[in-house]
Amino acid sequence: MASEAVVHLIDDDEGVRQAVSFLLATAGFAVRVYESGTVFLNALPTQQSGCIITDIRMPGMDGLELQRQLKARNITLPVIVITGHADVPLAVEAMKTGAVDLIEKPFSDDTLLTSIRVAIDRHAVNAERDGDLSAIRDRIATLSPREREVLDGLLAGLPNKTIAYNLKISARTVEVHRANLMTRMGAQSLAELVRMAYLARSPRG
Repeated sequence: MASEAVVHLIDDDEGVRQAVSFLLATAGFAVRVYESGTVFLNALPTQQSGCIITDIRMPGMDGLELQRQLKARNITLPVIVITGHADVPLAVEAMKTGAVDLIEKPFSDDTLLTSIRVAIDRHAVNAERDGDLSAIRDRIATLSPREREVLDGLLAGLPNKTIAYNLKISARTVEVHRANLMTRMGAQSLAELVRMAYLARSPRG
């Protein structure tokens, strides 16, 4: 995964950029360096796998404002904040803004590398989950109004006969719609169908 991920390093200190980028390259990461948050945002036209490492205190756009800009642009790359001025309020604010970790300078190589690997792995899992979620929602969008009504009944835990009574259709017709639901959604069981439906209705994504 390290070979596929890009670590975006943002720091106004040239010495830090050189030292950290050398460490990451040695560890097998592709690294891109930027002297400011503004330069980074201007150079990132598309989403990529990887993560962002940013200093918290920089001239112009600081690390917290960069996080806000990323959120506004719907850039979901995980952010690791590094700082030489760590304190509780700063850490809390960074985490509230979306940082996945906050590391105080000076930090060990292992501390930074572990944080990066955790962030990249988490982002990959979330991306896969979001892809699954999008596919499920696309399938639900193909359901007919009646199939959606039957699905709602199943999610409410109602038996076929009760769903049929509520919709004023026969139990046999409910069975047909239920079979169609399973096929359209690619579900192998009722439990899987219910899991998909609840996932699609979750606020995330």
